[in-house]
Amino acid sequence: MLLPRESPHRAPLSAPRRRRSPKMNSTTPLKMVPAKDPMAIERSNLLSMLKLSIKVLIQSSLSLGRTLDSEFPPLQQFFVVLEHCLKHGLKSKKSFIGLNKSIWGPLELVEKLCPESVNIATSARDLPGIKTSLGRARAWLHLALMQKKVADYMKAVLDRKDLLSEFYDSGALMLEEEGAVMGGLLVGLNVIDANLCIKGEDLDSQVGVIDFSLYLKDPANAETPKDDTKMTAILDQKHYIEELNRHLSGTVSDLQAKMDSLEKTNSKLVEELTAATDRINSLREEQEHLRKENESILQSSQKKEEAALQDSQVELETYKQTRQGLDEMYNVVWKQYKEEKHIRQELERELELQVGLKQEMEVAMKLLEKDTHEKQDTLAALRLQLDQVKTLNVQMFHKAQQAQAVQLEQKMNEMEKAMMELEQRYVFAHHRQGLETELRAEREQRQNLQKALQREQDNSTELRTQLQQLQGLHTELQNLKQEKKQLQQTCEQQEQALQEMGLHLSQSVEALFSVCCSHQGHAWLKDDEATQCKQCQKEFSISRRKHHCRNCGDIYCNSCSSNELALPSYPRPVRVCDVCHSLLLQRSSSTGS
Repeated sequence: MLLPRESPHRAPLSAPRRRRSPKMNSTTPLKMVPAKDPMAIERSNLLSMLKLSIKVLIQSSLSLGRTLDSEFPPLQQFFVVLEHCLKHGLKSKKSFIGLNKSIWGPLELVEKLCPESVNIATSARDLPGIKTSLGRARAWLHLALMQKKVADYMKAVLDRKDLLSEFYDSGALMLEEEGAVMGGLLVGLNVIDANLCIKGEDLDSQVGVIDFSLYLKDPANAETPKDDTKMTAILDQKHYIEELNRHLSGTVSDLQAKMDSLEKTNSKLVEELTAATDRINSLREEQEHLRKENESILQSSQKKEEAALQDSQVELETYKQTRQGLDEMYNVVWKQYKEEKHIRQELERELELQVGLKQEMEVAMKLLEKDTHEKQDTLAALRLQLDQVKTLNVQMFHKAQQAQAVQLEQKMNEMEKAMMELEQRYVFAHHRQGLETELRAEREQRQNLQKALQREQDNSTELRTQLQQLQGLHTELQNLKQEKKQLQQTCEQQEQALQEMGLHLSQSVEALFSVCCSHQGHAWLKDDEATQCKQCQKEFSISRRKHHCRNCGDIYCNSCSSNELALPSYPRPVRVCDVCHSLLLQRSSSTGS
């Protein structure tokens, strides 16, 4: 882009260019031209400048016949004129800095209307050197021109006036007919091939000023076609050399990167090889350690199983004995409980009888008290009558001693009878005191019975607590049985896990030894393929285990493969069969001799 400078050919966009008026005769009448809208004048000027810049750009590119770069002056002026066209009538948005006009907002609409333009928008946003929205818009225009899609994208935006009205004022170039003309003019740019480098350019700080010196040519100072051809040849050679240098620098950097990657991979492979050897050695040690642990675990598990079986048998016998004793105790307690219940019922019946007798005695005592009160009253009355009779006897003694003597004797007899009755009643009262003493004895006996009943109740509660304790012991015994079952299950699971671990270890060892045997030329026999020892022909079992010969790869029992020798493919002495042991010893003796 051209920086602003004092140029005599620069003119404001709002002022229209003066055209030469045709010669007017004195006879032609003058017509009044109505004043035009300044926005319309600016639109027409911008449209004419766009036509001129596109025409110059197409002619220069066709005359040169090469791919244009970002330093080509007509291309730079085209971008400046197009930017002025897009800025015409643009609404200003408020920000923290102040009012801001940016064409990035209308260009972002293309991403929504044309899905194929998403890559251009994302690359324009993600460019590292661009920080402003104006720089992003300029980068977007450069990328769209390289894709030859400027006309298509502008046509898609110009068709949506409703969306553009949010960014432009009324009378803007994008909202009027000039916008459609601009879209048609941009179609001619599809014949241009442009190769623009955006990363190195400072698109944020460029000032878009139109330079009219490109469009005002002086015929006297015009260059000759020969100079043009020379200039084009020089520029082509320059571009070719730059492209060749860029290509060579790219190949050098690629080769350097490949060398670095090869060195890294070589070092990684060396490290992996050392790690693999260390891993193999550690696996062998771990295998031996696991084998020993497996044997110790098997022995301990067998011992634990035998101890658990003995403990379970002892527990079962103790449980049977305790169950039998508890049943006997329960029967004895139940019999005692029935007897105590029967005695309690009898005591309750006797208590009810005693309560009835007590109630009858209380009623009799009340009647006796009532009779004593009545007798005392009668005795007092009789004493009064006796005193009256004595007084009468004294008074009448002199009057009728003889006549009344018989009557007095009769009365004295009646009085004696009455006195006898009173004495009998007194005896009955004394008998009442005896009954009271008996009643007290009955009360004491009743209290004693209640104490005995309380004792029996305490005994019954103790028996109930003993029964509850027996039930708790029974539940504890059931829980112990369940724990025993769970322990047996865990023991079985651990044995299965140990067997699986042994299988995995044997498989891994078989794989390692099969690789070693394949290197030596021998076939490594699998565990499933052998059911008996190759030498003694005895079948394998839990006690007679399988062992591979590390030299020939066949399977033997422990007695037939108890020898160990150092082989070339193993760093330590390993297990070999008797046949291979004798052969290897013969070879070593022959080579030594």
